[in-house]
Amino acid sequence: MAGKSKGGKNKGKAQVVGHSASAEPEVLATDGAELVNPDNGEVSEPGEVSDPPATEDGVADVEKGDGDAPEVVQSAKKPAEGELHLYPVPVRTQSGEKLELQLSPGDSVIDVKQFLLDAPETCFYTCYDLILHTEDGSAHQLEDYNEISEIADITSGGCSLEMVAAIYDERSIRSHLRRVRELLSLSTLHVSLSTSLTLQQESAQGKSADSGKSPIQELDGLNFMEDSAGALTNLLASTPAEIKCVESMVFSSFNPPPTYRRLHGDLIYIDVATLEGNKYCITGSSKSFYVNSSNKNIFDSKPTKQGLEASTLVGLLQKISAKFKKGFREVLDRRASAHPFENVQSLLPVTSWLGAYPVPEHRRDAARAEDSVVLSYGTELIGMQRDWNEELQSCREFPHGNPQERILRGRALYKVTCDFVDAAVKGAVGVINRCIPPINPTDPECFHMYVHNNIFFSFAVDSDYEDISKDHKPDCQNGSSRSTKVSSPDVITKPDANHGKSAEVVDSKSEEAQLADSEQATYASANNDLKGTKAYQEADVSGLHNLAMAIVDYRGHRVVAQSIIPGILQGDKSDSLLYGSVDNGKKISWNETFHSKVVEAAKQLHLKEHVVLDGSGNPIKLAATVECKGIVGSDDRHYILDLMRVTPRDSNYIGQEHRFCVLRPELIASFVEVESIKQSLKQKVPDAPVASTSDAKATSVEGDDKSEESSVHTHEENDNSSSEILFNPNVFTEYKLAGSAEEIAADEELVKRAGTYLVDIVIPKFVQDLCSLDISPMDGQTLTDALHLHGINIRYLGKIAGMVKHLPHLWDLFSTEIIVRSAKHVIKDILRQSLDHDIAPAIAHFLNCFVGKVLGASTKSSLSNAQSKTLKGHENSQTQKSTKGPKLSHAAVSRKSLSTYSHLTSDGIWFSIKEFAKSKYQFEVPDEARLSAKRVAVLRNLCRKVGITIAARKYDMDASSPFEASDMLNLQPVVKHSVPTCTDAKNLMEAGKVRMAEGTLNEAYALFSEAFSLLQQITGPMHKDAANCCRYLAMVLYHAGDTAGAIVQQHRELIINERCLGLDHPDTAHR
Repeated sequence: MAGKSKGGKNKGKAQVVGHSASAEPEVLATDGAELVNPDNGEVSEPGEVSDPPATEDGVADVEKGDGDAPEVVQSAKKPAEGELHLYPVPVRTQSGEKLELQLSPGDSVIDVKQFLLDAPETCFYTCYDLILHTEDGSAHQLEDYNEISEIADITSGGCSLEMVAAIYDERSIRSHLRRVRELLSLSTLHVSLSTSLTLQQESAQGKSADSGKSPIQELDGLNFMEDSAGALTNLLASTPAEIKCVESMVFSSFNPPPTYRRLHGDLIYIDVATLEGNKYCITGSSKSFYVNSSNKNIFDSKPTKQGLEASTLVGLLQKISAKFKKGFREVLDRRASAHPFENVQSLLPVTSWLGAYPVPEHRRDAARAEDSVVLSYGTELIGMQRDWNEELQSCREFPHGNPQERILRGRALYKVTCDFVDAAVKGAVGVINRCIPPINPTDPECFHMYVHNNIFFSFAVDSDYEDISKDHKPDCQNGSSRSTKVSSPDVITKPDANHGKSAEVVDSKSEEAQLADSEQATYASANNDLKGTKAYQEADVSGLHNLAMAIVDYRGHRVVAQSIIPGILQGDKSDSLLYGSVDNGKKISWNETFHSKVVEAAKQLHLKEHVVLDGSGNPIKLAATVECKGIVGSDDRHYILDLMRVTPRDSNYIGQEHRFCVLRPELIASFVEVESIKQSLKQKVPDAPVASTSDAKATSVEGDDKSEESSVHTHEENDNSSSEILFNPNVFTEYKLAGSAEEIAADEELVKRAGTYLVDIVIPKFVQDLCSLDISPMDGQTLTDALHLHGINIRYLGKIAGMVKHLPHLWDLFSTEIIVRSAKHVIKDILRQSLDHDIAPAIAHFLNCFVGKVLGASTKSSLSNAQSKTLKGHENSQTQKSTKGPKLSHAAVSRKSLSTYSHLTSDGIWFSIKEFAKSKYQFEVPDEARLSAKRVAVLRNLCRKVGITIAARKYDMDASSPFEASDMLNLQPVVKHSVPTCTDAKNLMEAGKVRMAEGTLNEAYALFSEAFSLLQQITGPMHKDAANCCRYLAMVLYHAGDTAGAIVQQHRELIINERCLGLDHPDTAHR
């Protein structure tokens, strides 16, 4: 779907795909400027040729702009069947201006409105109806979700559109005011460093050309080769200078309109102070905006004598203020001069670990103050809340039989899931800050659960660190963290307890049983549950639903947010459990219809249909783990949850303490591929030597370098040959398995082989690739991504570190990552116990202990006394019920606040780090590691993992206390989510890489272009996969000899990476 406008001041091309008319678009304007849809923003850039839109058969149509550098391989221009055609449709605006859109019959009315919202002539119109005039003279009012082809045939010509002012209501007029504020602000314009450097270089080249000097010059003042501690400010994205259009624009204190004025259509009153020094009170009515006669404290609803009135607020402000008119044009010009991608909003923005220094002045902003009061934790207090579950499940039920249907479905799923993640993050912050009351206030505080904005919240506890805290805390360190489980709301029942456990079982359990269950609510189980949710999403079995899910780490707490199964929190749901167990296998429910759907998903997940015994010895046939739960909601949909083990146990970590140590899905896909090759070789050559198996394994591991998705895709192609390679997920667990001893032994042997394959084949091959630089991770995040891509769990960091000890750069990378991950758990434990006013001092003190040299301020005996008092306070708080628990818990926190962080020392912190690394990663932290921590790279890694934002100033890392509390600027939530990926685009990219390796650049270009077009329509350009597409397009164009076109694509990739990964991410820095 695409649109293009001609006329007025907007003669550029633009491709438009809008998520919804209520999206938050940005504005581009003026001569020759190209337009962008910010939500998914297909873009045509000034002076560049836009990437071709994908056609129905997947072949891109490539154009070359007049005077532009060729951006494509010429022979890639192939006519395609079913090519997308655009037809001219004139549009008459509310002000009488005319412009022309290039529309496709398949475009929806929402797409057209989204494009008009981006156009400079119509960007401030938000409340109007579209009338379609046909050739025969008839007029049709268009509904938002109609397609143009459903109303009239625009291919024959003679059709036109007219924008007709609609009636405002309270919701639409507030949205109109918000839109005007967005247009006047440049805070949503993200200036790219690469763009700034490009402009600087062009300017330098221009000056050199004028002076006759060589145009090749080094750029001054970048400081990237200087000491990194002194160049932190270079890692901050620049912010554009604001252009002031009005002095202030706020809701009037005359609001709300009196009842007698409501009968005349008054909806809102706005106080405006112009730059000329004039003050006006503006009435927003159901049909227009006008200046009323109110003066200071005297309300007068009559229009002024001048009769100043307009259908939009911008139109009225332009009439009453010449400076506003001039400033508004400058704002539009500024947006037009930026790269189109800089106007696109990212639905999942990256957080920065650096903040501006000196700290910018905090100025009065009435609009910002109003937003902070009106908006509460991601939802408006007035109006109906969104039903996240219904939205999500409805989108999943969209048809997806052809490419166009898959695009519409993928776009809807992506947008809804991103909106859910945004609301979940704000709600989780509210829960942790104690702003949202629990739904079970009579239960002990440690079992509290929360519902806000139709999202369920519960806590997961960091039991890994607690296990260390119990036994290994040194006397020199504050011992209050030993009792994390019973202090404050740190421990809640399982994160997914609301769907079955909380509604059916929790009330009937003793506190001892609840405490036992809470042991399962660990960081690991939450991570596994999220991975399981993603796996079932990708399986995409019709009729089998799962929940939207996000994990939020903030202030040391981990909160799990989930959408709510309809009806699960109301009434008696004792019959809603159809499948699985809520009591660790004592009673296992089973339903034939539900089982058939689980079996279908199990085939894609390589899980075996098997028989287990319940507590009474009855055999039950399952195709999933015993603890998973199949529930029917009041909407009659079948939901599956508690998906902590969708892959089998890791046989290298057997035991109750490792019950959540499972193999990664990437490893299972790779192992299945290897076994299928082994089977095929046996079938072809029955007497083949055993050595061929190792060769097949090595070949498969090399193939894993491509991507997780390619491995899964390869498995699907070999599904027939590997259909017998299925894992029993309940082996090596406490559950009783039915069947013969031989069958159970065979299931266990298959899981052991997978574990052996990981240790003996995958990890050594990974180390070999590291040593040969085939894999080159540059920091902790890229190292983690590389490990996961090859199916290696993070718990093997210590093992791999020992294998690369002979290579200093790899040893440093792995040991640093282990130290940072261990330090993360230590500081989270400190943050959990810190009061609101102690957060910045606590973080600064920990960083000083970690990087500097902090000695104890008191004797060992006094610390021991403080520890004993704190532990006693914790024990008292555990025994209280929830009505008294919070008060006593906070009192205990107050008693320990004196020693929570202030008595921590460098030796104590590093002792804890070493103990955690030894227990979790089987890694002995060397003594010289404390010196390696005095680096900005280590500080960056830790801040990003915890969500800390520090001032971007030069720090003396050799000082005993390099950080101050004033250097701590923010503490942000760190989020993991289940936002879906575009599988079709990933498959196209994999195919394109194969074609590029083969040297068929034409086919590679077409595949990458189609993948980029798909991503623009589904996720928008602000996505890391879109950046990868741009990188591969640049590579193709470079090898084809089109250097200018390659630079254009590389510039796009840089802008996307800056926004999605951060300016200092290796993928951004090395492009």
